Amino acid sequence: MKKRDFLNRAALIGLLPTATAHAAEGAVRGPVLLTVSGSMTHANRGPLDPALDQMLSKHGVKFEKALELDAAALDRMPKVTIKPTLEYDARVHALSGPLVTTVLESAGVALGGGLSVGLRAVDGYNVVLSLADLRNYRMIVATHMDGRPLALGGLGPQWAVYDADRLPGFKDKPLKERFALCPWGVYHIEVKPAA
Repeated sequence: MKKRDFLNRAALIGLLPTATAHAAEGAVRGPVLLTVSGSMTHANRGPLDPALDQMLSKHGVKFEKALELDAAALDRMPKVTIKPTLEYDARVHALSGPLVTTVLESAGVALGGGLSVGLRAVDGYNVVLSLADLRNYRMIVATHMDGRPLALGGLGPQWAVYDADRLPGFKDKPLKERFALCPWGVYHIEVKPAA
């Protein structure tokens, strides 16, 4: 009996590295917070399912493959902190998260060419920017504000945002006009060749 237990345990231990390797290849463990689709090569899910991907489907999103990211995946990416004055309370806040370009790189997006990047929020608001503008604005996918996670129902769980106080073309605008290109509650990024 002990010999059988030993052999079973040895067999399981032999499989463990394989199981761990597959989990590290992109398995999502927590709720999916951000989906990247379009002109990318790293995917961990198949096509959009209109029956189960209700919000994506209602917003007219379509894809054959995508990269799903949970909070842990976003948290593992290098972070940038910006400190803009927000239009909502006219106060400076520290916002942190990965650059949008870092998120795109994680999806295997080739960042060398002319690309169009759509940033879609949970309310359907969709901003389309060129890759060049995303780089120039140093736009981040903010996951934290003042050291706390952004909340769904507030500005999160992710907010695509830039430091409007320091960007030419935005810093001299009235506060209420600085963040029109910054969808809060962003949940989908779509990458396409520029038209």
